[in-house]
Amino acid sequence: MDEEKMPLFLINGFLEAGKTQFIQFTLAQDYFRTEGKTLLIVCEEGEEEYDEDLLKETGTSVVYVEDASQLTPAYLEELELLYNPERVLMEWNGMWDITQLRLPADWDLYQQITIIDGSTFDLYLNNMKPLIGNMVRNSEMIIMNRCDGVADLDSYRRTLKGMNPQVQIVFEDAQGEIEEVTEADLPYDVNAPVIEISPEAYGIWYIDALDKPDRYRSKTVEFTGMVLKAPEFPKNYFVPGRMAMTCCEADMTFLGFMCKARNARLLESQEWVKVRARVEYEYRPEYEGEGPMLYAESVEKTEPIEEIVQF
Repeated sequence: MDEEKMPLFLINGFLEAGKTQFIQFTLAQDYFRTEGKTLLIVCEEGEEEYDEDLLKETGTSVVYVEDASQLTPAYLEELELLYNPERVLMEWNGMWDITQLRLPADWDLYQQITIIDGSTFDLYLNNMKPLIGNMVRNSEMIIMNRCDGVADLDSYRRTLKGMNPQVQIVFEDAQGEIEEVTEADLPYDVNAPVIEISPEAYGIWYIDALDKPDRYRSKTVEFTGMVLKAPEFPKNYFVPGRMAMTCCEADMTFLGFMCKARNARLLESQEWVKVRARVEYEYRPEYEGEGPMLYAESVEKTEPIEEIVQF
């Protein structure tokens, strides 16, 4: 944490998703306590109320904001001068566009966490997908609670990972954290000599390969993808991948992994190829750590796939 910056912890989510409960739990933890004061900016009020004793015990002052237009850099600077906090927590209103938040120059968005109610996720996804995308895109962690009775959590995971491949996702029911998808649930055999990824399964494989390196490390996969090349790529490197719709038709992204192949120099962007490659995991700056790296055994030109990947 930059000691010259005011750290902002932003807790995102729609009304009644459990943001207040999460913030109160966090304030009570030893690891989150500091000697100085905490400023809590609340942008919407739900049924859950903050415990006055907890706020006093943790040195937390609460300010309520009713309109997004109030949250100007000048207003936030005034709050800093008035309350002199060591850090700021913000309970964000999920109906406000998070991309419009502007901070003072000496503030830093240190961590963004999104809280989602699993029992109503379908409703919001079908009606407010762009808003969910804005929430998720810059979140470091998503906590989806109230997942009791949700049959297909893996489809939720793919949807959220499609919006932000690097985000950490935790599913919870009344008993606590839930195990994620097992190998038996995948639409291909991860123990086959060659894991054949059908066009319909590409999005599933892409997300799972990011999340579960032990499933794919040193294994061979085969799939069809479009060629992406850029001048800054090393010699004989390219990215085979597919276009995906993460939020809406206007929000498309290319999903693929870097691949090294002897004939990569002969390929052209937007060509379609069938790739058979060994999967390894190596440090890459775009992953900010280890991520999938493909070493091609064969790359053959093929017919394009018209359908885009959807989650």
